[in-house]
Amino acid sequence: MDIEAVRTFVAVAEAGQFQKAATDLSITQQAVSKRIAVLERDLGVRLFARTPRGAELTIDGQAFLPHARELLRAAERAVASVRAGRRPLRVDVLNSRGAASGLMRDFHRAYPEIELDVVMLLDIETALASLRSGAIDASFRAVAAPGRPLPEDIESVRVLDEPLQLLTGPAHALAGARSVTVAQLAGHRIWMPGILPGSEWAAYYEDLVAEFGLTIEATGPNFGSDALLDTVADTPALATFMSEQTRLVWPAGHGLRRIPVTDPTPVYPHSLLWHRDNPHPALATLRAHLAATGAGHGATGTWAPDWVLPR
Repeated sequence: MDIEAVRTFVAVAEAGQFQKAATDLSITQQAVSKRIAVLERDLGVRLFARTPRGAELTIDGQAFLPHARELLRAAERAVASVRAGRRPLRVDVLNSRGAASGLMRDFHRAYPEIELDVVMLLDIETALASLRSGAIDASFRAVAAPGRPLPEDIESVRVLDEPLQLLTGPAHALAGARSVTVAQLAGHRIWMPGILPGSEWAAYYEDLVAEFGLTIEATGPNFGSDALLDTVADTPALATFMSEQTRLVWPAGHGLRRIPVTDPTPVYPHSLLWHRDNPHPALATLRAHLAATGAGHGATGTWAPDWVLPR
């Protein structure tokens, strides 16, 4: 059904005259008559009866009028739902407990009037496709995979370098340390189930292993963070890496230790990605907020792979 024909029908019904409706719609009376004729043909009924005073609704026209008005309201809502500035800003984060989620919570506190829709996409290729299609407005990504540069229409800015910490159980050999150097981690088993082959975080940890001779095991099924914490707490030989701003809670009896890593401090670099032609006004606000509040990226004494997104 032609929405403009429906709009013309409502205009004629409210004006009571084809000529007055044509003036209100800024079209010719002939165009009004043609649209009404097409609509009547589609519906198979007459909507108006011509009278000396103009046009009066038939019984079928009276029945159709409230539904026609609702069709126009629905069309207006549909357009508003995708119009820049009238729909939520859609932002992708890797998980709900990480640093990117924290950045978005801070943004929401600073700009509570901006409606947000936070989603979680698993891999960078899905995120890039969603940025290019307009399904999302921005994505927080740690690194770009080596040999796979970002598409030319995707912009990026590094917003946060998040230090890694060592998480151990109470019986681990390093549990009593106030900090550990990267060199001290050599020979210790660092267990990180759930690393997705081919993902940007897999590439990050592969470079970390190659650079410092560490042992990172991604074996076994990934049963989630609770199972990981249970296993690390009960296994003296195992430790894991935990990003500094990852928000996790565990039972007090676990006795887990979060230990800073130094000399250098491995950092997980978070960048914001967006499509160059994205018109959403809140995207500019988010970028300005991150530029004003971001800190700690590219600091002396930290390490990140040399192929990460630009600072």
